[in-house]
Amino acid sequence: MSTWRELLGRDNRAPMVVMAGGVALFAINVYLTTSLLPSAVADIGGQDLYAWTMTVFLVVSVISSMLVSRWLAGLGARRSYVWAFALFAAGTVVAGASPTMTVMLVGRALQGFGAGLLGGLGFAVVRLVLAPHLWQRSIALMSAMWGVGNFVGPVVGGFFAQIHFWRGAFGLLTLLALALIAMTLRALPVRRTSGEPAAAVPWMSLALLTTAVGAISVASLVHGIATWTLLAFAVLAGLGFVGWERRASSRVLPETTYRGRSPLRWIYLAILVLAAVSTVETFLPLFGQRIGGLGPLAAGFLGAALSWGWTVASISASGIESERGRRAVRICGPLLLGSGLILYGLLQMRDPSPGVIVAWYAVLFVGGCGIGMAMAHWFTAGLRVTDDEAEAAQASAGLNTSQLIANACGSALAGLLVALGGPDIVGSARVLSFGFAALAFCGIAVALREFAVDRRMREPDSPTRRGGRRSG
Repeated sequence: MSTWRELLGRDNRAPMVVMAGGVALFAINVYLTTSLLPSAVADIGGQDLYAWTMTVFLVVSVISSMLVSRWLAGLGARRSYVWAFALFAAGTVVAGASPTMTVMLVGRALQGFGAGLLGGLGFAVVRLVLAPHLWQRSIALMSAMWGVGNFVGPVVGGFFAQIHFWRGAFGLLTLLALALIAMTLRALPVRRTSGEPAAAVPWMSLALLTTAVGAISVASLVHGIATWTLLAFAVLAGLGFVGWERRASSRVLPETTYRGRSPLRWIYLAILVLAAVSTVETFLPLFGQRIGGLGPLAAGFLGAALSWGWTVASISASGIESERGRRAVRICGPLLLGSGLILYGLLQMRDPSPGVIVAWYAVLFVGGCGIGMAMAHWFTAGLRVTDDEAEAAQASAGLNTSQLIANACGSALAGLLVALGGPDIVGSARVLSFGFAALAFCGIAVALREFAVDRRMREPDSPTRRGGRRSG
């Protein structure tokens, strides 16, 4: 059984700093940028391009996350991380120095490419630098970095915005990226993941999936028939992606995602559900200010309550190693998340009392616990699906790709639900909460389906079992 002392001991500390630091850099950047963008727009203009700063970042992140396994095969762990940090740093410099919003978008695209690589590399490289019994805690630590980012990002971004020096926040991120490059050079191995050349880039799959994500992102920015037209187009592009992947020779996700009895498709779907619902935090500060009359800082901590629950539960549940315990948290996670959001929706009312406002923080913390306890164990299940090194690298990269796709689509869906619940802000809060609660409860059905598939694969006559699949 692994311990935190062993994971963060002398032999493993430096690689864990690099891997967790990459995810933290990604997460901090997302929330930091959100908090200081109003100040940047006031300085350089470009109000009409405001929403595109996140859209461009997320779409490019999705694209680069799909290339993680190929970067590892071609460059190895050390050079892959160095390039990812360098691209992120370059984009951060461009964004911080941008004189116009158009230049800012160029910087955000570069940031997104590096960030997508950083998010995926951690979950792929962990197989190379850590023993299997340490994977669960390492995944929990990296998953918890999203909670850390949601706390640190708004605080740092808000501070620099408050002193009217928003460019300084980007400078601080650049210094952090450069420090992690120095750490990478001495912490990670040079070797490639395998002796085989990198597979061809699946350009058609990338184009179809990017089109779907982009259409959903744009759908949240328009109104009326245009919204539903774009959503329908996104669904068609998504179906086209799945259809192409099933018969393509070079694909984004492992072949077992689409064929056979592998539970991988259900693992990805579970991560999609949890990550998509987590984007509810985008609107929590807005609800806090407009419904509860909270100041910007207090309202910002509503989103942080969700992230604190995520972090606490991710770390606390990481020590569960029995098969029954792992399955329990993957069921309880979406149950807690959905229940917390239902309670939050029921507590939305005009002129809430101090007690009701305190209850907001409590139920959001509970919902965040649901994300944290389940997410880390789903990621670990994905790492254990196969013993084949090449397929395992692709499966690991797909875990992060699923999360990024969910973040992009979830943010767009949240905006759509808020619009549908309007113009009353209380109605918007309730529609978003109840809608995302329903999505969270779908995670229970996904978990039960994965358990059934996994149980059949454990049968002695299972051909996949004879192929050497590890237990999830």
